[in-house]
Amino acid sequence: MSEQAALKYTPEHEWVRIDGDQLTVGITAYAADKLGEVVFVDVPEAGTEVEKGRVVAEVESTKSVGEVYAPVDGTIIEANTAVADSPELINEAPEGDGWLFTMRVASPEALEAAGFIDAEAYAALTQA
Repeated sequence: MSEQAALKYTPEHEWVRIDGDQLTVGITAYAADKLGEVVFVDVPEAGTEVEKGRVVAEVESTKSVGEVYAPVDGTIIEANTAVADSPELINEAPEGDGWLFTMRVASPEALEAAGFIDAEAYAALTQA
């Protein structure tokens, strides 16, 4: 399975990589392309409690500001400080080194209820 095939997506143009009760979260290549040149990234601090659907990070470009939402309830484990220091990583590798944060899921039920979609469904969404 390719690295990208292992990703799941949200309708808000975020990707998640699931590893047990941990998620790595970033914005999709589609979102990065729509934003244009990223100039600033605000990532959450480790230890921050987050609620599904609430804004937890911001990605600012020369065109606009994109909000990143918590895909599930949980706790931030690590923020990718590299994107804060080098925002262009979002444009260069949005679904790789441009990840934003990792988090621990509050419960297995939260993960099951997240409603993530696969790459094929996400592609259809972005072409609609």
